[in-house]
Amino acid sequence: MPEKGFQETKTQGYLLRYIHNLPQDHIEIKTWETGIFVRVHGTNPTKTIGYRADIDGLPITEETDLSFHSLHEGMMHACGHDMHMSIALGILTHFSQNPASDNILFMFQPAEEGPGGALPMIQSEIFKAWKPDMIVALHIAPEYPVGTIATKQGLLFANTSELFIDLKGRGGHAAYPHQTNDMVVAACSLVTQLQTVIARNVDPLDSAVITIGKITGGTVQNIIAERARLEGTIRTLSVESMKKVKERIEALVHGVEVGYNCQTTIDYGSMYHQVDNDPTLTEEFMQYVSENTNVRVVECKEAMTGEDYGYMIENIPGFMFWLGAESPYGLHHSKLNPNEDAIGVAISTIISYFNFKAN
Repeated sequence: MPEKGFQETKTQGYLLRYIHNLPQDHIEIKTWETGIFVRVHGTNPTKTIGYRADIDGLPITEETDLSFHSLHEGMMHACGHDMHMSIALGILTHFSQNPASDNILFMFQPAEEGPGGALPMIQSEIFKAWKPDMIVALHIAPEYPVGTIATKQGLLFANTSELFIDLKGRGGHAAYPHQTNDMVVAACSLVTQLQTVIARNVDPLDSAVITIGKITGGTVQNIIAERARLEGTIRTLSVESMKKVKERIEALVHGVEVGYNCQTTIDYGSMYHQVDNDPTLTEEFMQYVSENTNVRVVECKEAMTGEDYGYMIENIPGFMFWLGAESPYGLHHSKLNPNEDAIGVAISTIISYFNFKAN
């Protein structure tokens, strides 16, 4: 039952029913929006360890033949958040029955796919009262086999920003173009110009991406379009590059406004901070897993994917890692089918690591 961000009411209800059926002696439960905080009290706590799982789905029509395929038409857990929740519930089940010496805070976070739930969640009074001393999260990786985790010290995921550009000119009859300001032409010109931002304004040794994934404009074939809209995304590996890319986009849009005698607006929508893994904790985790489990640890490269989890570890030590789930179809694909054996791998690995950190 995948649901859009901040609309995960059925998901929240399902999670709460499961959690309320666990032993309640050591746990506290608080809801926030459509998300949930669960604190497991330690037997002799000196710190709090945080664990985050995202809970929303994507507006994609599922094309699997699974017995548990989506019941919500046009919605799918195409990014593995259903597995993320299952893993979190497995870890929570263990510690509700076998509390560690330190507190463990579970955060079931809404709206990771948009508009972004991590930042407002950590700004909540609940989080401030239960603030963890460190945080851990994972994301499934279809390209890695089950039994593998991949991560790295430092930058793991990029800074991301949505991009919406609206153009408004003067429409009219297709036979009288001189009496109009054609926004289809303006939009096409702008798309071409945007490709120069990365090629000519970003250091070749840095990395950035501008993708325009959707263009809309006009109403019918013989009317010159009065309006057009570009929708896309920006990805950069540094905060500074994001700022420079946006400045250049704004300059080009202003140029189109002047050159095509039109009105323009820019909306950056949801913006996600880079996932910058704490070097010390990440190295410790990789070494611990390598030496104490049968899980294979891979040092990966940074990726242009975005994750609002970056806000959680901006000021609190933490890290994220990829969990091998070996699916022939990738993330955000309508046929994504992660190997469920990865669930047990993740649960046992995190339980072992948290017990290590709590002692």
